[in-house]
Amino acid sequence: MDAQQILDMLLNSGQELVNKGKSLAEEKLNIPDNPEDRKAMLDGASKGALAAGALAILFGTQVGRKLTGAGLKLGSIAAIGGVAYNAFQKWQSQQATPIADTGKPLTELSGQDGDQRGKVLLKAMIAAAKADGNVDDKEKEMITQQLAKLNLGDSANLFLEELNKPLDIKAVAAGADSPAAATEIYLISRVIVDINNEQERAYMEQLAKELGLAPDLVAQLESNIKA
Repeated sequence: MDAQQILDMLLNSGQELVNKGKSLAEEKLNIPDNPEDRKAMLDGASKGALAAGALAILFGTQVGRKLTGAGLKLGSIAAIGGVAYNAFQKWQSQQATPIADTGKPLTELSGQDGDQRGKVLLKAMIAAAKADGNVDDKEKEMITQQLAKLNLGDSANLFLEELNKPLDIKAVAAGADSPAAATEIYLISRVIVDINNEQERAYMEQLAKELGLAPDLVAQLESNIKA
């Protein structure tokens, strides 16, 4: 399972969870209410039950609510790539001196290049989920232990590593190898945060600076975010 698949799973599953509501989602996925029963179910999860298992791991945790809730805003990693690039192109057309080398958007990348961009965006997504500084260590340990048992490969291991790292905005921004990548990093981070939260708003302001995004480009990206 590559990074883009994990991102899509989180975004698409989150959309389903929020749209149908907690009770319907739990009924559909047969997720136990009791934490011990939920853990027991996860211990027996197989790769064939990946989607249900991953949702169950994330369900009810603060980090999980942020990651899956982002699906309501843009819905898929392809949508995020397309929206970011379109916003950049619109901004670019209004500049007296357009940027010559904009880089390729996610939607035009494949193979190793596509997976590398997916990893960059997965890092950004997880960092944004931790931006308010309120990650519960017990919940984090639960996610780490249970995802590890699903043995999903390198990209899932990356998920675990990023979840446990200290928040580092500069490291997130360093993943931008082009203006196209920078806009995607900003947008996927923005769909995670609560802009009304002071810490998260400050995180986005600093991230925009580290990415070198012009204020009017940030405004263009912001115009595509649903409340």
